[in-house]
Amino acid sequence: MLERYFTVKAEGSDQLIIQKSRFIGYVKRVSSEQEAQDFIQAIKKKHADANHNCSAYMIGEHDQIQKANDDGEPSGTAGVPIMEVLKKRELKDTVVVITRYFGGTKLGAGGLIRAYSSTTTLTINTTGVVERKRMQTFHVKVDYTMLGKIENELRNSNYLLENIEYLDNVTMDVRVLIGEEDIFNDWITDLTSGTADLTTGEESYIELDV
Repeated sequence: MLERYFTVKAEGSDQLIIQKSRFIGYVKRVSSEQEAQDFIQAIKKKHADANHNCSAYMIGEHDQIQKANDDGEPSGTAGVPIMEVLKKRELKDTVVVITRYFGGTKLGAGGLIRAYSSTTTLTINTTGVVERKRMQTFHVKVDYTMLGKIENELRNSNYLLENIEYLDNVTMDVRVLIGEEDIFNDWITDLTSGTADLTTGEESYIELDV
């Protein structure tokens, strides 16, 4: 599993009018090639009357699944420009479909490349990008006398204090970036003079807006 990577938020859309042609962009986060293909087919069905429904997707931890489709546009003028935007933005598990309604004016190869690139960029920006970071949860149990000091230090640190449970002792759930577990352990130990009871919880991703 990657320690961190970029992807889009769930799903979004936007459009551009270029030389009377209407370019409608759709983007979605996906977890498999089948999911990407299903999304592409759904857009094609929605815009069955369009001149083109061009697409590209990049899926997998190491971008091992990549596919671009010009859907009738001149070779290399649609699918590849969409894909290049995904690569430049380093977006994983992402599919983009650009629907085009021809406006009567030919754009030429360069114009098409710019149009599909611009629509892709606009749609991604409208939808939003997140950075997913893999983090380890720690349960930090301390005496009530330590609560104020530890809570304040945590809130002023790079660690994420998610929850505080008040029972016989205080237990704080803290998220720590993968790779920084030992540093966090030493930090808490020093902060509490070794009195904290530290246990590990689940490992999961959090999403931060970019």
